[in-house]
Amino acid sequence: MRLSTRLGVRVSVIGGKSKLPTKLQEGIELTEETTKGNEGLHLMMALNYGGHYDMLQATKNIASKVKDGLIQLEDIDNTLFEQELTTNCAKFPKPDLLIRTGGEQRISNFLLWQLAYSELYFTNTLFPDFGEKALMEAIFSFQRRHRRFGGHTY
Repeated sequence: MRLSTRLGVRVSVIGGKSKLPTKLQEGIELTEETTKGNEGLHLMMALNYGGHYDMLQATKNIASKVKDGLIQLEDIDNTLFEQELTTNCAKFPKPDLLIRTGGEQRISNFLLWQLAYSELYFTNTLFPDFGEKALMEAIFSFQRRHRRFGGHTY
């Protein structure tokens, strides 16, 4: 939390937090509460999260709303779908950077919808050893990139 406070980083955790040890849940809650007003970077960590499940739940939620007459089939668009995802793209911005630790070079069912225009950073460093120095290396790498967002420069 020291780094997040110093840099003004807001920390959020998505996924099945209820299945984590109680002490870890309390630490996550404290960190989220303490950093919620920070306006620098937004660091989102996913624990016990799956992209397929997230998209399936969003689809079921929308189908239920259509069935109940709350929305019409014609109302379904990217914005509505994104609002139903765990990450609620209206509440949380889509990731600019995904950091994958442990030497793997795949996204592994992670934020499948949200990563469409994200930059990916792979490191051999294992997550428990991924500290402030490693995070700064990833951020510096990201800053050197030229983002094209599917062919459109913004």
